[in-house]
Amino acid sequence: MSKRVVITGLGILTSNGKGRQEFWQSLKDGKVGYKPITLFDPAQFRVNQAGEISDFNAKDYFGPKGLRNLDRSTRLLVAASKLAVADSQFEITDENTEEVGVSVGTTLGSIKSIVEFDEVTLREGPRYVNPALFPNTVINSPASQVSIWNNIQAFNSTISTGFTASLDAMQYAYDFIQWDRAKVVFTGGVEEMCIQTFLGFHTLKFLSGSKEDESFVNCPFDKRRNGVTLGEGACLMAMEEYDHARSRNAPMLAEVLSFGYSFDPYRLSKYNPRGIGIKKAMKEALDNAGLKPQDIDYICSDANSTQAADKIETEAIKEIFGDYSRKVPVSAVKSMVGECYSVSGAFNMAAGLGAINEGFIPPTVNYQEPDPDCDLDYVPNQSRKADIKTVLVINFSPSGSNTCIVLRKVE
Repeated sequence: MSKRVVITGLGILTSNGKGRQEFWQSLKDGKVGYKPITLFDPAQFRVNQAGEISDFNAKDYFGPKGLRNLDRSTRLLVAASKLAVADSQFEITDENTEEVGVSVGTTLGSIKSIVEFDEVTLREGPRYVNPALFPNTVINSPASQVSIWNNIQAFNSTISTGFTASLDAMQYAYDFIQWDRAKVVFTGGVEEMCIQTFLGFHTLKFLSGSKEDESFVNCPFDKRRNGVTLGEGACLMAMEEYDHARSRNAPMLAEVLSFGYSFDPYRLSKYNPRGIGIKKAMKEALDNAGLKPQDIDYICSDANSTQAADKIETEAIKEIFGDYSRKVPVSAVKSMVGECYSVSGAFNMAAGLGAINEGFIPPTVNYQEPDPDCDLDYVPNQSRKADIKTVLVINFSPSGSNTCIVLRKVE
């Protein structure tokens, strides 16, 4: 018999809010997090806007000691872990630590550290490299530091599947609980803002405003959309076996009903225009939850303000949800925090938790010009009060990964 799994804590840092209450309030208010870049000089780029966390100070979350050799990704994730542990009201001890795990999704988190480490090697020679900085070049370093700082010993895993990595890490965590390998897993994702990743997306012309004769605009589902707004952040949730959570009277933010996954390789860095993978993942998530489309109260979409992705997602929802697609509200959190790559799915998940617990639907902000190809209820510009019990979270990518999660209010 499968175990019930619930979310009992949320630690989150985004460009528009830190901590779950501030993040949820920002969603209610339609507050955007993108702003002029300060982490590096963007003068060489056509775009100078991004969803960076410009006022982050790691000392506020875990003190001044031991920070010198931690890179930004690691600091963000460890800070999120401290928030998640506190929010879950779960005390990690020597007696229970082997029942607690970590599962993190990240893909680009080590790029800046690798570049800086190799730069010294090339310029000064290998003898002059600080060996203490080498661990940051390994992609599992942020997740490992979460375990070190919180004394977590059951297991520690890093998933690197690109855009869907954080939701894929959550499915990994969910499976470990099902297999009785852990009672509690802190799971989510992290990506940092740095010049190296920004350069990559800019060179691919994936960013809004990066093409000649186009201006910057972040407006998912809107006719004016022309590319993503890059963002950053970290998010960890306490995923816990239901009976274990109940035995300690833990707060339960939602129940994780099911996952749906499909890998649909089409072309390198190009969405399949038929949306085969995302349709399959949506249907599988509903089927695994034993739900019909009419049972979903809100769809937290993946829409990232690209022409192709937003249209594909709209068409997929229409096909899977049929006539009900005109009635179910659909909104894009990325309209406020941008495209945050591996951690975006976790941010959508956190938004779904907010909808269930705070009784509102986040808006799709900056929605001005309707697109005939995107004609659903996108909750334009202002949040909406609603009694939300069941949420479908969608996450998909141009590299072929498609992951969906169904959340439900705990009965």
